[in-house]
Amino acid sequence: MKLLLHSCCAPCSASIIEWLLANDIRPIIYFFNPNIYPLEEYNIRKAECVRYANALDLELIDGDYDHGSWLKETIGLEHETERGSRCLQCFKMRMLATAKMASERACDHFTTTLASSRWKSLEQISEASQLAASQYQGVDYWEKNWRKGGLSERRKVLLAENSFYNQQYCGCEFSMRRLERS
Repeated sequence: MKLLLHSCCAPCSASIIEWLLANDIRPIIYFFNPNIYPLEEYNIRKAECVRYANALDLELIDGDYDHGSWLKETIGLEHETERGSRCLQCFKMRMLATAKMASERACDHFTTTLASSRWKSLEQISEASQLAASQYQGVDYWEKNWRKGGLSERRKVLLAENSFYNQQYCGCEFSMRRLERS
């Protein structure tokens, strides 16, 4: 299997990458997250992914950061709650770009670290990813619940071992509201 792994951040990626490598799958990492706001936050998260990929000698593709395009994709959905229709639209945009990159890089499969987050809807991720895969012949979405098999627990260990920056919100300015209420 030639796999493109969409990565949302290093903490969510680490245990998945470790699992993949232990199972003889050497992924290409794709960091495409135009939802992340502000730019400083985006740069911190990207730098952590780059640092981890470099430590493992893995290829990382840096997707373009175009927050303006993301805002256009989610216009009218600003007041949706997390796991609402804004998230689904965000996943569709990001997974379509991931499937396209997988096709361009001759990867027969892609998957996403988004499926490791307890804050995300696996159903929405699957819907967006299956739709994206259907647009590119020879590219399949590898649907795996990355929360299971001890990976959530391992995430915590790798977070500490690597001193990763651990964000407190999904990335978009609309999800920051949860922090303001805490």
